[in-house]
Amino acid sequence: MMNFNGIERLGRIQLRVHDFEKSVDYYTNVLGLDITGRDENRVYLKAWDEWDHHSVILEKSDSAGMDHMAFKVTNNEVLDTLEKKIGDFGCSIERVSNKSRIGEGQAIRVLVPTGHKIEFYHDIEYVGVPTGTLNPHPWPDGLRGIAPHRLDHALLSGDDVVNTKRLFKDVLGFVETEKIVTVDGEDLIATWLTTTMTGHDIALIKGPVGKIHHAGWYLESWHDILRASDILSRNEVEIDVTPTRHGVTRGQTIYFFDPSGNRNEVYTGGYAVYSDFPTITWTEDKLGQGIFYHRRQLNEAFTSVFS
Repeated sequence: MMNFNGIERLGRIQLRVHDFEKSVDYYTNVLGLDITGRDENRVYLKAWDEWDHHSVILEKSDSAGMDHMAFKVTNNEVLDTLEKKIGDFGCSIERVSNKSRIGEGQAIRVLVPTGHKIEFYHDIEYVGVPTGTLNPHPWPDGLRGIAPHRLDHALLSGDDVVNTKRLFKDVLGFVETEKIVTVDGEDLIATWLTTTMTGHDIALIKGPVGKIHHAGWYLESWHDILRASDILSRNEVEIDVTPTRHGVTRGQTIYFFDPSGNRNEVYTGGYAVYSDFPTITWTEDKLGQGIFYHRRQLNEAFTSVFS
């Protein structure tokens, strides 16, 4: 998708975790991320196929949840443009100073109508990938656990989904790929939005204010999803939804929980998105089929557990 808004992609997510060392062990040895830095209360990690210093920050906390998620932009001039556009929309904004976190430059932090903190940044330390850029092999030696390629998306919940969608679609230029509405079409239940060619970089669903439903990482194939389920079972990780397909986005998926109760997803498949992609609409009476295409119904935990 030709990107005219200067927002390149989802860059990072900061998750709150308790039982800190157990959580770090899980994210490194079960999910399979690499540690790139530590400070007093945070551990920084990246997936093996990501080029920047980190995409995940684990924050030591008494409770689970998301501190913020952040999008990388083309250059620092874009930050100035976004700061004005978002301010004109009516959201509160603050500047995050340079080097506030390891490897990061300045950012702007926005409180969106669903109650989440969303950041935008450009400067971050570049560390590269183990396969390199000269005659690379398809994957490196020494992968651990599930070993996803990259952070892919997050699904957030809140009350004011409509105005948060307006911010991302009308102000920031995201494409709305799919949505779920009431049967009469009057009310919006959920929306999937992207600034890349993937089915969604961020999704929003009507629910508890300021909460996260899940963070999702990308795998290459359905076989990798099945392998992930074996790894999760072998490590006695709590699985929320066993391997299946979404109707929404057409992705193949498995959902599970980290030691603090944050829901994780590994995900593959789906379609390519271009700037003229039409929004696909699902109605509430087909919600089960839209989310879990095979079973055509939702389980209780999937609709009630947020962090």
